[in-house]
Amino acid sequence: HALLDGRTELSVHSLKDMPMEVPAELPLLAFSKREDPRDVLVLPKGVTELDRSKPLGCSSLRRTLQLRELYPDMEIKSIRGNLQTRLRKLDEGQYSGLILAAAGLKRLGLEERISRYFTEEEMLPAAGQGILAVQGRTGVDYAFLDGYCDADAWSAGCAERAFVRCLNGGCSSPVAAHGEISGDELYLRGLYYNEKDGSYVTGTLRGDKADAESLGRELAETLRKKGENR
Repeated sequence: HALLDGRTELSVHSLKDMPMEVPAELPLLAFSKREDPRDVLVLPKGVTELDRSKPLGCSSLRRTLQLRELYPDMEIKSIRGNLQTRLRKLDEGQYSGLILAAAGLKRLGLEERISRYFTEEEMLPAAGQGILAVQGRTGVDYAFLDGYCDADAWSAGCAERAFVRCLNGGCSSPVAAHGEISGDELYLRGLYYNEKDGSYVTGTLRGDKADAESLGRELAETLRKKGENR
């Protein structure tokens, strides 16, 4: 509303929290260089091993689905609150560990709390994780942003969002996607969740980064068919 009313000139959001459909009058203008997109395990202060008698704290179905594969013997329990609140609950002994985004911890200077990084194969990140999005208003000159937008983050982010959008997923949906850029090539990973039976499938696709959005849609359709025909 502040943007639309002209009270602000632009907004900065975590891309992974942005709706997949944005109003035409409030376009996404630029993506930051990507911070570490991986999810991580955080243990209580002074602890070096998971206490398997206590639950893992996790706030998303996307992470929960993949954690069940990694830690099939452990309880996974929802946790709410901002990052500091979650860390306090962890250190009080309510949880054996937390699953969080590396980007958030690093940006707050809390990298030392990270006990383990999950690879993208182990824990596929949310679409847009680690990227900051700049949103503006139509009719405003944003020439001052020239040079800010990171081309690789833009290509990867657009592919990831196209994947999720094609599957009708929002920021709370358990679908996941992550793109990596090498030269002109985009390597896209995706996860599709079948709500009918609770199963999920993953897959990958390579292509020209110039075709980022079409690659996202193509992988989404491939995984949808694979997931519904199991």
